[in-house]
Amino acid sequence: MSTPSKPTEVEGVKTRSRHLRGSLVESLADPLTGQIAADDTHVIKFHGSYQQDDRDLREERRLQKLEPAWSFMLRTRLPGGIATPAQWLLLDELGRQFGNGTLRLTTRQAFQIHGILKRDLTPTMQGLHRALLDTFAACGDVNRNVMCHPNPVDSRVHANVHGWAVKLSEHLLPLTQAYSEIWLDGEPVVSEVEPVEPIYGATYLPRKFKIAIAVPPDNDVDVFAHDLGYIAVVDDGVLRGFNVTIGGGMGATHGDASTHPRLADVIGFVTPDQVLSIAEHVVGIQRDWGDRTNRKHARLKYTIEDRGLDVFVKELEQRSGIALAPVVAFDFVHNGDRFGLGTGHDGAHHLTLHIESGRLHARALDGLREIAGFHRGDFRLTANQNLIIAGIVDDDLARIQAIVAAHDLDTAGRQRPVKNNALACVALPTCALAMAEAERALPDLTARLETLLVAHGVPDVPFHFRVTGCPNGCARPYLAEVALIGKAPGRYNLHVGGDRRGQRLNRLHTENIDVDTVVGVLDGLLARFVTERSANEDFGDWSNRTQP
Repeated sequence: MSTPSKPTEVEGVKTRSRHLRGSLVESLADPLTGQIAADDTHVIKFHGSYQQDDRDLREERRLQKLEPAWSFMLRTRLPGGIATPAQWLLLDELGRQFGNGTLRLTTRQAFQIHGILKRDLTPTMQGLHRALLDTFAACGDVNRNVMCHPNPVDSRVHANVHGWAVKLSEHLLPLTQAYSEIWLDGEPVVSEVEPVEPIYGATYLPRKFKIAIAVPPDNDVDVFAHDLGYIAVVDDGVLRGFNVTIGGGMGATHGDASTHPRLADVIGFVTPDQVLSIAEHVVGIQRDWGDRTNRKHARLKYTIEDRGLDVFVKELEQRSGIALAPVVAFDFVHNGDRFGLGTGHDGAHHLTLHIESGRLHARALDGLREIAGFHRGDFRLTANQNLIIAGIVDDDLARIQAIVAAHDLDTAGRQRPVKNNALACVALPTCALAMAEAERALPDLTARLETLLVAHGVPDVPFHFRVTGCPNGCARPYLAEVALIGKAPGRYNLHVGGDRRGQRLNRLHTENIDVDTVVGVLDGLLARFVTERSANEDFGDWSNRTQP
């Protein structure tokens, strides 16, 4: 008989954490180092933060016998990615005062502030609290930021759907008071006074958990990439309910065939009043059945593959008391953003801006800060790292358009088909997992690929391109028509064959090649594409059809 595997060390950290308190108070108070205790690096993730160091400076500081240049990244919990002008101004202020002077819009519709020193974590958290924002459960082994189609101004249905994103986020939020005790109240940390979390239990989930809500015909949230997804079903302008998807996930590990990306399965239809119960019980099954002995095998996708989809669905129906109805037909058109000016059902305008890699530097921040000073609508983050200035009234439209032009905020255009649809993770220098560049490499990569499109006479062909510094999939690379996945410094795996609707995984085409080789391989593929494609066939569809 084989010996049962032991839980991972992270499971021990969670068990000892006293409901996510750990020794964070002591770590934060230690003036002798810019880092926190090893166990606390896991605990702080549940509070929406990662400890990082500047990898560009590692060797220099080592030679100087200095500790690494430690800093922290904070990520907001912002269901559906909607922020008020007042919240925008506060985030801008905190990013300039305590961060590295930038804001980053993530592929999960959240803000990230990078470069925060340990001593500045608490004032940053308290500043967010003043704007009714928090970072609790934005990271860690819990349900993270709930994503949703970010255009509620398009119709009343969109506003209704966004409301469910907020309800899901709140319903699945851990109940521990650790966040407020450590960051907000300053009260003594207590122990042994709270019941076990009713949804998560004493050790929370085996790994992170992600939820997204899509509203056809748009799949901008890539709903099939998530542990749990809801696809809105609308009849005559009324939200009838949702198709439910389970078991998606992007992460993988190079050289480990047991890890892989997976598209979610569509398992049935539920009415709006059943949404929270289904979510709670999917989380509960993963809590009980998920693998706590191997974090690389701990996501819901592996639980479903190990147990079987039918077994999982039967357990879900039994626990929830809900018999899933048959799937309702749906159709997705694309998974990108629609740039430019649009008008909502209420007559207000919304302006979608392209933000390269979601990174806002000083000039862009200056313009958006000026807009936030008088804008009467809100700001919406898309799942593609872009920004919507939403709810613009007629009287403010010309003024906002002038500021956008003056600060070069609208960079989308007809001759930028790669750049418009490109995503990149942060990667170097701050991500500890990065093997290659992503965000910093993206401008050169998109320019070179667009040059190829022009050379082959197809300058306007949409071209969904994603780059990540490692195989963990933070920019959802396995759904792109073309993706580069970091393998080593300056080297990538080239994947091709995803589709523009987010409904098909791409495949490995060429392994461990440098950027010049990537461009050469794509040059050859594009030469074939322009002669072999059928009428209006996309590059991803052609490459999926023709490549082994």
